[in-house]
Amino acid sequence: MNAKSAKFQLSFLKPGFFKTWLYFGLWRLAVFLPYTGLLVLGKLIGLVLFKLPTHRKHIAKRNIELCFPELDSQQQAVLLRDNFISMGIAIMELGMAWWWPKRRFSKLLQFEGLGNLKRFKGKGVILLSIHHTTLEVGAAAVAMVAERDGMYRAHGNPVYDYLQIKGRLHKSSDNSRLYERRDVRGTMKALKAGRTVWYAPDQDYGIKQGVFAPFFGIQAATVYATARLAEKTGAVVVPFTHVRLPGNQGYKISVHPALENFPVGDDIADATRINRLVEQFIRVQPDQYLWAHRRFKTRPAGEADFYTKIQ
Repeated sequence: MNAKSAKFQLSFLKPGFFKTWLYFGLWRLAVFLPYTGLLVLGKLIGLVLFKLPTHRKHIAKRNIELCFPELDSQQQAVLLRDNFISMGIAIMELGMAWWWPKRRFSKLLQFEGLGNLKRFKGKGVILLSIHHTTLEVGAAAVAMVAERDGMYRAHGNPVYDYLQIKGRLHKSSDNSRLYERRDVRGTMKALKAGRTVWYAPDQDYGIKQGVFAPFFGIQAATVYATARLAEKTGAVVVPFTHVRLPGNQGYKISVHPALENFPVGDDIADATRINRLVEQFIRVQPDQYLWAHRRFKTRPAGEADFYTKIQ
């Protein structure tokens, strides 16, 4: 699906969608603020969310405990607080990525390693990302310097889904497309045609299309799609990262060298290599990772749920 194929429908104006339009309208107005103002507003939102005893807070806290046992309880608490601040800022960043003009947005971007991507022009590339809270910034940034497709999860609210598609392709070329994450055929076709496809394999989608592989020393359900897509299409895997810099410096967008000798044809070995890479990228800026996702939701037979609250 490209931006032009996402059509506005009169049904979007039904009263049931009024709250959605109001929410997006206020959100869009907020991103007219200067960048420093957006950082402050995002931080305030994050701190409010941090104070609430939500299920997502419990999940993030548990993930940090599992992945950073070397930190004492106070250090883990600081990381959790900083992570919620980062998630609050991410709300503002999403608006920037979707609605800011390219000229304004580009002033916040610092690129490195673009040659690692451009050297494969005309060849299929899996642009390997992770779920940093700066995900939308990273996707929009790379779209401004290279034609790329992306994968997304369709939203149940059709108005949100329409705005999501328009926003995520706002800074892309007219030829760029989005593929619903289950559209494996469309993704493979794009890679075989020599296109670059953004892909993030670091969430728990169950074990039907994956294997258990170590992640921060814990067995985690890991999709094997990265290796399978590379093997079946001949695409190269090029990792890239995107982190928010301190102060008001903006963002560092780094394209890393393509993975060599990948895949090796062993699902567990390939999944383990991807998890190690994800772990390496997380450790650079752990407060900016999406810890609120149940990364260890799927457990090997006989293991207890990590996220059950102890009463």
